[in-house]
Amino acid sequence: MTEPTFLPTNANDNQILTVSDLNRLAREVLEQSFPLFWVSGEVSNFTRAASGHWYFSLKDQTAQVKCVMFKGRNSYIDFIPREGDKIEARATVTLYEARGDFQLTVEFVQKAGLGALFEAFEKLKAKLAHEGLFDAAFKKPIPSNPQTIGIVTSPDAAALRDVLTTLKRRNPNIKVIIYPTPVQGKGAAAMIAKAIHSASKRAEVDTLIICRGGGSMEDLWQFNEEVVARAIDDCPIPTISGVGHETDFTICDFVADMRAATPTAAAELACADIRVLQNQLLNLQNRLNKQVNFLLNQSEQKLDFLARRLISPQQQIENRATQIKQLQHRLTLAMQQNMQVYQHRLSRLASSIEQLNPHAVLARGYAIVHCETHQNDLLNPVPQALITDAQQIKPESRLNITFYKGSAAAKVVSIKNGFT
Repeated sequence: MTEPTFLPTNANDNQILTVSDLNRLAREVLEQSFPLFWVSGEVSNFTRAASGHWYFSLKDQTAQVKCVMFKGRNSYIDFIPREGDKIEARATVTLYEARGDFQLTVEFVQKAGLGALFEAFEKLKAKLAHEGLFDAAFKKPIPSNPQTIGIVTSPDAAALRDVLTTLKRRNPNIKVIIYPTPVQGKGAAAMIAKAIHSASKRAEVDTLIICRGGGSMEDLWQFNEEVVARAIDDCPIPTISGVGHETDFTICDFVADMRAATPTAAAELACADIRVLQNQLLNLQNRLNKQVNFLLNQSEQKLDFLARRLISPQQQIENRATQIKQLQHRLTLAMQQNMQVYQHRLSRLASSIEQLNPHAVLARGYAIVHCETHQNDLLNPVPQALITDAQQIKPESRLNITFYKGSAAAKVVSIKNGFT
């Protein structure tokens, strides 16, 4: 244990504490230094306040200590301590700051003499845990929708009535089989184990509830016996333990496949509430209807959209005919435009050709002059030379002159160079 710090780390020798600070620091030191522990003593000055809290003292021959047990804890105790009772209390140390009173905060009390039972309980618990009887990996799942539920308990127990009432309320369609057995008294543990073995052998239920109502540790001790633990471990049927109150723990709770706080809680864990299942079914039905309606609406919208796009064959033929007429009109216009272009181009070419036509030049008063040449070879006559320069001819040269209309033969008389 580490050495407690009585003052804040930033305190100095000259620091002066208030009484409230001192009591708060003392309380913190006490609570940190003493873990949860057991203490025994004789009850004195017991008072039950209007709030439901218990105030009393525990004493022995030489000392006493004040104790408080709050309502949230003492409500689970099945007896009220009386003056002079010898009890054992599980508590923590604290300090009531308002008065500076050293006191114990009690979490649980039991009649004195149960220490040996607790020792036996812890010893068997450690043994079975070492053997793996508590291992979660070997726990069987509890069926969510059982057809038949078995109950191991006393036929006269109030716990049985609670379980049956709860099962009937949650799901009246479930079949219930009771495996009767004493749950308290000498030899009860062997009888409980026998009932569990009987349920295992008959194999007629889907889930087996092992239960009894609350009581003292001695009352519940039959469910801490090894023979019961072995029977539960050997049982092939999923088991639920519902023994005692919420604060009660037995070996049976650790070995069973599931532990319930009370017999009623065991019945609630054993089957689903039919009203919840009906609500779930209704919700699923509503969701399915919504989904179906949504898909139908989507399909109808898609069908409407496709219907608007759908064109009848007659309409398609009319549309095609209209398109053909439009194309024919466009083709006619294009041909006319191209014809006009080609006609215009032809006119320009014709005009250009006309301008280059020698006859057109001759019509304006010009003439073509050729010089006559000798034909030494009749098979290869020399063509007449076109005269474009006076240097090409000589006096006495014979010329052939072509006019716009007709031609004439001439003889050169004289030659003049240059253009005059």
